[in-house]
Amino acid sequence: MNMTSPTNTAPEGKQLLMKDIASKWSKFSETEIAALKNRDELVTGVQSKYSLDAGQAGREVDGLLKGRSF
Repeated sequence: MNMTSPTNTAPEGKQLLMKDIASKWSKFSETEIAALKNRDELVTGVQSKYSLDAGQAGREVDGLLKGRSF
């Protein structure tokens, strides 16, 4: 039986999330994306770089995350 543990897929999931962030918000550098640790940091960055209010930035981030976490 070949079972994949969550620890084996976590790095792949994070890489996919980082790719999705880079694709949606091109104003972030690779270094900035790699340094993100949680949703709140991403919301703050999106808010700042794209001149959005906190609510709009939060909705944009939640739409991208779709329940995923860092």
